[in-house]
Amino acid sequence: MVISMPRGTQDILPEESRKWQYIEEKLRKISSDFCYEEIRTPMFESTELFSRGVGDTTDIVQKEMYTFMDKSDRSLTLRPEGTAGTVRSYIENKLFAQTIQPQKLYYVGPMFRYERKQKGRYRQFVQYGVEVIGDESPKIDAEVISLAYNIYKIFGIENIKVSINSLGNPEERRAYNEALIKHFEPRIHEFDEDCNNRLYKNPMRILDCKVDANHELVKTAPRLLEYLGEESKAYFAEVLRHLDALGVKYEIDHNLVRGLDYYTHTAFEIMIDNPEVELKTLCGGGRYNGLVKLLDGPEDKKGIGFALSIERLLLALESENITLPIDDTIDLFVVSMGEKAGDAAVKLTNDLRLAGYKAQNDYFDKKMKAQMKIADRYKAKLSIIIGESELENDEYVVKDMESFNQETVKRENIIKYLEEKLRGEK
Repeated sequence: MVISMPRGTQDILPEESRKWQYIEEKLRKISSDFCYEEIRTPMFESTELFSRGVGDTTDIVQKEMYTFMDKSDRSLTLRPEGTAGTVRSYIENKLFAQTIQPQKLYYVGPMFRYERKQKGRYRQFVQYGVEVIGDESPKIDAEVISLAYNIYKIFGIENIKVSINSLGNPEERRAYNEALIKHFEPRIHEFDEDCNNRLYKNPMRILDCKVDANHELVKTAPRLLEYLGEESKAYFAEVLRHLDALGVKYEIDHNLVRGLDYYTHTAFEIMIDNPEVELKTLCGGGRYNGLVKLLDGPEDKKGIGFALSIERLLLALESENITLPIDDTIDLFVVSMGEKAGDAAVKLTNDLRLAGYKAQNDYFDKKMKAQMKIADRYKAKLSIIIGESELENDEYVVKDMESFNQETVKRENIIKYLEEKLRGEK
């Protein structure tokens, strides 16, 4: 029986992997430009970290986590998201004591959720995310949203919009939750089982329900903004003012609550405005002022962040017919004729690689015509030909694979020649 990959996972083959490499390198460059530094946390953590940090009432904790007992009878979980682990690391490694605050961090790595497989949604998926932890400011909120927004713009995706809402502080949320319970309670039996379970545990999540999103009670539910105090309203207004200054297009979505329990104040999603795309949400995030304290860190340290799925970014690029400028060529293919020339080709290929060139040679002593065909398949810019006469004369024939022009180059001058030819150095 052929062993297949687990359901909900994918093999990313070389041709597709080039796209991933390009995207990840681009994300790292953008992060650096915005002065974010990379953090790498374990792929599995204590289960308690996610049950406390993400929230017992969330779908992630209740239904989607990959949890197991290790040999010491400890409950561990493959990370379903990146924020909780980043905050745990921030606390454990005392990053709050660093002279530069807030700490501006980013990560790229696999996450794991036991979800129903569909296009753009996998049980192992890759997230890029940022977290700004330490201080609170509307300017920080606007910067984080602007970073997420501009990532898609930089990749050429123009048909996007930011949905944004304020979730207020914990006291305002409690008052709002009470209002929602009164609103939904008389007819909660009309909703699905998940919404019934959320009514008393986390009624705001009913607004986030995908099954009953068009129910009239969802559309007529009280608005959270009506329950915000003056301070929260002023904070939200300042975030919007900064977004206006940064040129970020947004719309206020009164039903946007996000799926995680730790959010406070600013919450946002970036949506693709394309009717042909089934999964509209590309990215989501928000402020989590109480999470550091919840995980036993300093009470005054607050954070905000977002995460995006690279799988969904690839789908968005595809839907917008955007081709990534990926260079799939190599610099050089070394062609050899004869046993001695073959040995010399192995040595030359290695020298070229160590000099920083993408180089390949023939392994199987094929005829010259066959080797040139292989060079074409590799999309080589140049081929270097070594035969008996070239060995005797201590030289190489260098052929331009596009123009077919050939030049003879002395062996000791080959690196200098290639620097001029391929790198424009003199």
